[in-house]
Amino acid sequence: MAHKFPEDLLSLIAYLKKLPGVGTRTAERFAFELLEWDKTALNSFSNSLQDLKEKIPPCTTCGCLTNQGSCSFCEGRKTDSLCILASARDAYAIEETGNYRGLYHVIEHLLSPLDGRHTNALRLDRIEDRIKEHSIKEVIIAFDSTLEGDTTALYLKNTLAHLNLSISRLAFGLPVGSSLEYIDGGTLARALQGRQTI
Repeated sequence: MAHKFPEDLLSLIAYLKKLPGVGTRTAERFAFELLEWDKTALNSFSNSLQDLKEKIPPCTTCGCLTNQGSCSFCEGRKTDSLCILASARDAYAIEETGNYRGLYHVIEHLLSPLDGRHTNALRLDRIEDRIKEHSIKEVIIAFDSTLEGDTTALYLKNTLAHLNLSISRLAFGLPVGSSLEYIDGGTLARALQGRQTI
């Protein structure tokens, strides 16, 4: 008769499976690896997870991650362009290209009516306030090349059209359905340089 994992181990495996790209076998391997750690390492890991949201909060202005209350994505930047992102993680990918020194703005969700994410989640008032506050001349929409990304980009373009500024999107050289975090720096740099008005 096959033995079942202990309930607490099954619970840990279930949590690990929530991580992107982690299936059952990988989650089991991670769980058994954690069982090998000493208590001090496990406590440190647990404390790190427990305080994660408090120690690394999003910037109240741009939505990127802050470092001890200070936002490097807001300080000392050029203020004539605004790059709109779907995730704070994407700001790091764009920064690695070295081709952009403007401001960022992270929206909370891409549009997906089937998942209950509608236009009010975009908080367009905040985007328009920042555009007016800094006299932004160009808005760059840098979303993943997915159905939700395309839909949200088109909605933003139509909604911001009355502000009389240049609205561009990363060049179509990015693979359809791809996430920015998995695009190599060279491809992303070319996409940023070759952004197209939409």
